[in-house]
Amino acid sequence: MTGTSGPGSGGSFSADVTAPGAPEHGFDRFRQGWEKQVGEAYPAPAFTPGAAGEFRISARAVLVHQSVLADVHSHSLAGTNGSALDQGDDMVLFHAVTHNVWDFTRRREGRLTVPAGDFMLQRSGPPTFEAARQARATVLILPARGLGPLIGDRLVTGSSAKAETRLLLGHARLLSQTAGGLSPGGAQAAHLALIELVRGVLRQRPDATEPAHAPALAQAARELADVRLADPQLSPALVARELAVSVRTLHRAFEGGEETVAGYIRRRRLEQARAALLSAIGRPSISELAAYWQFADSSHFSRAFRRQYGQSPAEFARASASRPGSGGHGA
Repeated sequence: MTGTSGPGSGGSFSADVTAPGAPEHGFDRFRQGWEKQVGEAYPAPAFTPGAAGEFRISARAVLVHQSVLADVHSHSLAGTNGSALDQGDDMVLFHAVTHNVWDFTRRREGRLTVPAGDFMLQRSGPPTFEAARQARATVLILPARGLGPLIGDRLVTGSSAKAETRLLLGHARLLSQTAGGLSPGGAQAAHLALIELVRGVLRQRPDATEPAHAPALAQAARELADVRLADPQLSPALVARELAVSVRTLHRAFEGGEETVAGYIRRRRLEQARAALLSAIGRPSISELAAYWQFADSSHFSRAFRRQYGQSPAEFARASASRPGSGGHGA
């Protein structure tokens, strides 16, 4: 196990207890690593392995104020989560499954199978049996204050593709990347924004006009644009519609950054076109690239490419073909 200790903002944790041998000791090793790296101020999540004693996972997590954001790969996990934390605090657990399936079973609700692309959100309290083999999930552990009444004793499930969940996951990813550089005040603000975005998922009404949510909205917009770069309908209006916000709100989320929504789309399309021009075999023509990446015509594409890279697509292709080892013969 490796990591940096400290319960404050940016404190990190990493563990790998996937090695075969004595799986009944997996959670003990996990908890020992957590206590060593994170400290006693924030105890490890509570878990009781089932009869088979399965707890073989790898995890990387960061702590931001009172929130934990983790990427978890479960090789083989089966057991009961009795409460969110050993100390019994009222907490909320959020699992966004990204690979395979994760099962959750409670006496009242029965068994819920959450596949990749869906999420499950629960409040600590009634024991929940979990089973996950060769599965991955983004896991958030948050205080239940302000969220508990919206959840009650339910196991809340839904699609991670919905706008509200995209905003939440976008903020979580951004926060995981920047947690180490946050001041105490910045960490608290980021934590509160995370709570508000979870509330938006529960209510299905994200308040994306809130300034604290702008980075999450911008991140979600970039990720959506990357997926649909070749779509002829891709535009700021489409992105706003997919994220259930107004175009004005979307543009405000990009204010203060280095580029607009349209600028980001254009830059990413040019980057993809430039990568295609580096191909030694089967290199598309300039007109084919212009059409595929949704430029009006070859001239428009060439002008945009020159502004971005200081040379035309044809000049760039010839230069790359002439480099040693390129194997090309020009455009």
